[in-house]
Amino acid sequence: MKKLLKPSIEENDAINKAIASDPDTFDPKDGFDHLVRVDPRKLGRPVGSGHKTQISIRLDDEVLEVFRKSGPGWQTRVNDALKDWLRTHKVTEQC
Repeated sequence: MKKLLKPSIEENDAINKAIASDPDTFDPKDGFDHLVRVDPRKLGRPVGSGHKTQISIRLDDEVLEVFRKSGPGWQTRVNDALKDWLRTHKVTEQC
């Protein structure tokens, strides 16, 4: 395969002038400002409150099944159920 030769400065200038004089040539940056998102979205999960700790906990299969079947957000509902239990029960060191 032959090696491609770079155009000389004069050839490059002639190419650029021909491109600029072509009526079908346009600058892709012109007129497309409305397509640019002003506030790009961040990827990944939303930032949490920072007040939670990741743990490992064992739950009965039937409890887990009910919460999982309730759809997305089931872990939040488990957390809410535990918080509700804490509001109605007095916690001692050895429950």
